[in-house]
Amino acid sequence: MNEYSIQEVAKQAGTTSRTLRHYDDEGLLAPSRVGNNGYRYYDQAALVRLQRILLLRELGLGLPAIKEALERQQNVEPALAAHIEWLQEERRRIDRQIKSIKRTITALEIKGDIAMSDMMDGFDQAQYRDEVEQRWGKEAADKSNEWWDSKSKEDKVVFTDFVDELNANWIALTEAGADPAGEEAQTQAAKHVSWLASVPGTPASTDDPALVKEYVTNLGEIYVSDDRFAENYGRIPGATFVRDALAIYCERSL
Repeated sequence: MNEYSIQEVAKQAGTTSRTLRHYDDEGLLAPSRVGNNGYRYYDQAALVRLQRILLLRELGLGLPAIKEALERQQNVEPALAAHIEWLQEERRRIDRQIKSIKRTITALEIKGDIAMSDMMDGFDQAQYRDEVEQRWGKEAADKSNEWWDSKSKEDKVVFTDFVDELNANWIALTEAGADPAGEEAQTQAAKHVSWLASVPGTPASTDDPALVKEYVTNLGEIYVSDDRFAENYGRIPGATFVRDALAIYCERSL
């Protein structure tokens, strides 16, 4: 079986030897062999593991979450198949952006008009305020907005970091092939619902279990149907996992 030196692997992977050694120190990627001269070599199995690490890094996971995902999902083929789904979804989004930019260029060249919806196709990531009003009313939107504006800069950073960690953990569970009904996923679902309830103005912040159940269940469906939300969870496969875990949590606990 072919083996490659750490320098060769680093060059082909677009990284550095130092990074690969760091991955080893963190328990992510050990070389398949260390020569008598101390040089590190990597075989095909190690390269497959490195490919998964790099893909998970592109999804925004930190090294601890990546390590956890790799340890949970020992069966490589399903994990790589999930990666393909994520990448295909991302490619479709990028294709929309490319077409949008091309339409803009054409309109500028002929000094013509272009619809804003065409210009922003693939970039529409910040429409949540209007959608909150449409789905849950102006009062809910106002309360959420006032609550957010009242936070200090430090509190906003803490809240944002928590959400990033929450999303990364969902992706890690999906990548690991976890069971939506399993203990880990259900613990994560409870944390997710608690996060939703912490935002004033949302139905999740009420004392009505039936309303909270309906809200969380519907929100899970939105995660799957709306690309902007699905992107937070690793695109459609991750969003589907979140939806299923939340639905099971609602049935069991609300």
